[in-house]
Amino acid sequence: MTEVPTQTPLLQGSRCTSCENVAYPVARGCQRCGAEAMTTIDLGRRGTVWGFTVQRFAPKSPPYVPPADGFVPFAVGYVELPEGVKVEAVLDCDDPINLEDHAEVELVASRPVPRFVRVVPQES
Repeated sequence: MTEVPTQTPLLQGSRCTSCENVAYPVARGCQRCGAEAMTTIDLGRRGTVWGFTVQRFAPKSPPYVPPADGFVPFAVGYVELPEGVKVEAVLDCDDPINLEDHAEVELVASRPVPRFVRVVPQES
């Protein structure tokens, strides 16, 4: 059986050619200065948790489809990327109650919504 290579997840945003403001997702015009000249850019895969909350009850279905083994609380919040833009995302972690603001996270999926996992510091 041939193994299908997995692609590294990627988020794309846009940068204003006039004022350098970065937006996510890709925008047609600048939110800051109103210019229409935008360039599509790849956003960084690592960022820091800017703020979050824990979703303690199942969202409405549809569109949410509960897993076969039942709903499990999860963290959702904003991740600030190196480009300065904040992305709303699911924050995958074993214990969302102990997640902290400013935790370093890495992008693991971009569809259907961005998902980040906490980067565990390596022991020296």
